[in-house]
Amino acid sequence: MKKDFISIQDYTPEELQSMLDLAIQLKKEYFSGGNPPLLKGKVLGMIFQKPSLRTRVSFDMAMRHLGGDALYLSPNEIGLGQRESIADVARVLSGYVHAIMARVFAHEHVLELAKWSSVPVINGLSDYDHPCQAMADALTIIEKFGTLKGVNVTFVGDGNNVCVSLMHIVTKLGGNFTHSGPEGYDMPKQAVELGLQFASKSGSKVRFTRDPHEAVRDAQVIYTDTWTSMGQEAEAKEREKVFPPYQVNEQLVSEADKDCIVMHCLPAHRGQEITDAVADGPHSAIFPQAHNRLHAQKAILVRLFQAG
Repeated sequence: MKKDFISIQDYTPEELQSMLDLAIQLKKEYFSGGNPPLLKGKVLGMIFQKPSLRTRVSFDMAMRHLGGDALYLSPNEIGLGQRESIADVARVLSGYVHAIMARVFAHEHVLELAKWSSVPVINGLSDYDHPCQAMADALTIIEKFGTLKGVNVTFVGDGNNVCVSLMHIVTKLGGNFTHSGPEGYDMPKQAVELGLQFASKSGSKVRFTRDPHEAVRDAQVIYTDTWTSMGQEAEAKEREKVFPPYQVNEQLVSEADKDCIVMHCLPAHRGQEITDAVADGPHSAIFPQAHNRLHAQKAILVRLFQAG
């Protein structure tokens, strides 16, 4: 039976930990001479409604490293839901490729693809969720602290899709999660309720505060993202008025745990949500985090193909 990778919330803590363990193994293999061709003969179709550096290149290289291939499909080529219905796209591609990765605007689009596709579908980003990023984030935290359990993770900024996925994987795996952002930019209520449920089961703690200084106290991980995500450009001026108190700068980092790491999913708007001094400073884990997209996605691909 085919299995998709649409949201962190769809996976058990054991399944997530197993994929992260596999990512660690695949990363070691890659740097010890290369990965075995576990996906030889497999092709991943990659649908992009939004442009991307990390998602496109990391999925493409993940397939190549594992002996498979990847096919890039640009927004103009597909016209997902416009030139052709999502259901028809899913059914046609299912006969051409062995799995589909889609980076879309609306979460409903990737759900619709998964509904009609007979091959596994991976959510490469939607407006609700960014599960592949969350896997790379968890891998980066585990590499630093050995585990996610009990680690204090603070997200400073917009309660967006990256924040949602991070909260879900942290609470599923027993970390403590804090979100601090301005009023009007909280996570969706449904996502928060799920995070609280996951925390209740794993024994982790979840906090919400408007005060970023309180939020980073004892934080071992400080995470931030752009104030204005792709597709929100019309809101940029309004957002730039309310988000400056939530900038991750040297002062804010100095108030956290002395061994904390700073994370960002990129692209960064330096001078807005994060300063150069922090992004390039001794606490930054931003680029190892970006590189871990490759290894986390290899694990996702292998697990989905094994399930199919």
